[in-house]
Amino acid sequence: MTSAPPAGIRLQKVLAAAGAGSRRHCEEFIRAGRVRVDGVVVTQLGTRVDPARQRIELDGRPIRPEPHRTYLADKPAGILCTSHDPAGRPTIVEWGVRMGADPRLRLYTIGRLDYDSEGLILLTNDGELAHALAHPRHEVEKEYRVWTDRPATPAEIDAMRAGVPAGDEILRAVDVVAEASGPGEAPALRVVLGEGRNRHIRRMLDALGLRVRRLRRIRIGPLTEADLRGQRLRELTRTELEPWPGGGRRRPAKSGGGQARGRR
Repeated sequence: MTSAPPAGIRLQKVLAAAGAGSRRHCEEFIRAGRVRVDGVVVTQLGTRVDPARQRIELDGRPIRPEPHRTYLADKPAGILCTSHDPAGRPTIVEWGVRMGADPRLRLYTIGRLDYDSEGLILLTNDGELAHALAHPRHEVEKEYRVWTDRPATPAEIDAMRAGVPAGDEILRAVDVVAEASGPGEAPALRVVLGEGRNRHIRRMLDALGLRVRRLRRIRIGPLTEADLRGQRLRELTRTELEPWPGGGRRRPAKSGGGQARGRR
């Protein structure tokens, strides 16, 4: 005899769907004892709830569903990819609100860019979309333009594609292409990553003796700088999100051709 499936919805999924954060972040909230259900602190990740009948709180604030909104942003250097910084440094959420994001939403980034890095990043309150895009199986490529202190040699470019030892990790790129530079211009590379590690590009180039002067993300999956349409931050439409995992619901297309396919 087949047993009936457990009643209710997993608590972390309810939190993510309400815009509290990605599913991974919501699991961290639960483990940290920041979530209450009907006034009782819940720390068990397998807990199932009925959001229509039970009161769910995060940090003492009721969880209510928010309309899902996702923004494509052009992050400047000198901005932290977090919602709050105890040291008082500017954050991407504060900057996003100044650029026109809805201040009522609990926004967070999908992935990160280093404090000194700039370029494209997604701001959202859609936990399911964030969870889907963050999963390595979806292979959402990210492309960067990297200015360096000297030109990379062909052997160094081959090494980046093959994998560069850095500490206890092997850091590799999906593709690397040297860009042509004119007199007086800093040499630049186009670097494409599949699954990015912490400070992936900076550490990979540093291991080869190349210093990063400037790093800019220019593509996330099918989205490029052109999709900003001249704005620093723009809300994406449902049609634009449809090709993404969790957005509507196909895998994102990879770019092709002679251009490089494209943290940090």
